[in-house]
Amino acid sequence: MKFSKLTDRIAELGSDKWTLHLEARKLKEHDEDIIELTIGEPDQPPADILIQKCHESMLSGRTKYSNGRGESNLLDALVNKYSKRSAKNLSADNFLCLPGTQTALYATMMTLVEENDGVLVGDPYYATYEGIIRSSGADIQSIPLHQEFGFSIQERDIRDKISPNSKILLLNSPHNPTGAVLSREELLKLVNVCEEYNLWLVSDEVYEDLIFEQSFASPMEIERLANRSIVVSSISKSHAAPGFRSGWVLAPEQVIEKMLPLAETMLFGNQPFIADMTEYAVRNPSEAAIKMKIDYERRAKLICQELANIDCIEPLMPKAGMFILLKINQENANADNFAWSLFEKQKVATMPGSSFGKNGENYLRLSLTVPDKLLQEACHRIKAFIKQKNF
Repeated sequence: MKFSKLTDRIAELGSDKWTLHLEARKLKEHDEDIIELTIGEPDQPPADILIQKCHESMLSGRTKYSNGRGESNLLDALVNKYSKRSAKNLSADNFLCLPGTQTALYATMMTLVEENDGVLVGDPYYATYEGIIRSSGADIQSIPLHQEFGFSIQERDIRDKISPNSKILLLNSPHNPTGAVLSREELLKLVNVCEEYNLWLVSDEVYEDLIFEQSFASPMEIERLANRSIVVSSISKSHAAPGFRSGWVLAPEQVIEKMLPLAETMLFGNQPFIADMTEYAVRNPSEAAIKMKIDYERRAKLICQELANIDCIEPLMPKAGMFILLKINQENANADNFAWSLFEKQKVATMPGSSFGKNGENYLRLSLTVPDKLLQEACHRIKAFIKQKNF
């Protein structure tokens, strides 16, 4: 039997990247001693008011079909949020509501690129990016992100990797998995290359509210980038609400016009009661984000302190997000083998860097979404693992 080319393009790019996490999750059902530091799932529930808004909306009858573009109240809230910093005038025609950032990115790629096109993306990159890009038929064009530059993408590295078929530069700031944050000055350095090669700039801003100290900057704030920029985001991280699957795309009107039939073909709108909850989330400061920022920065510093001056590994303090990278410094060490052996010997589950691209192969990603005491215990186990030379 035959299957579509799409299924071949994304084979092994789905849950295969999360094999260690899935194994840890399965074993944890019977072994409470496993410490799970794999995925970025907030360790606090959504605010009670969001659950209340969702419940009230369902009781009021907001359970029917939605508008394919998104509910008008949520669209108005998004216009209000982004107009405060956008370099261009915005209206509801600039937005499309979708189930989370993942779907928003998928719809964006399927709208802008096709077979034999190229998408430039910093490497290491979020684990699902490769599948999202290859779904469209486009090729992923990896740009190395260097530790000496704080993992911020560099114009000269973009120029080294760009080709005539390059159509999109995909940015992720704050960045997963490194925790890097692009400044306005760094974004301005991308203006010339984007204009010279007529690139779309897709900006994944889902960690916007989880920056520890540095201020947030978006290409939508820069006039020469705004007309070629597409922003994707959601309430998954900012409001500790990943299970509600509520996100959006902000783009020039002609992009949204082309994307809308695709979204309607896939989904034909989100749930109105989730849109009502999301409207409240967008219009109001997130107490969850305030707490998470404090917690995750403290936990990252805890790991840096606990694992400082340890042979073979180097903790890299992030500027944002809910993860920290550990660099494996031992010559010829394999981070995948390190991660699996650490799990088998010490029951500490991490994400091996190979899940995040070739440039992530010498790193482990640890989630900061567990209590401090558990993180401290994980650090003790990592030190014991290294002392015993189990890798």
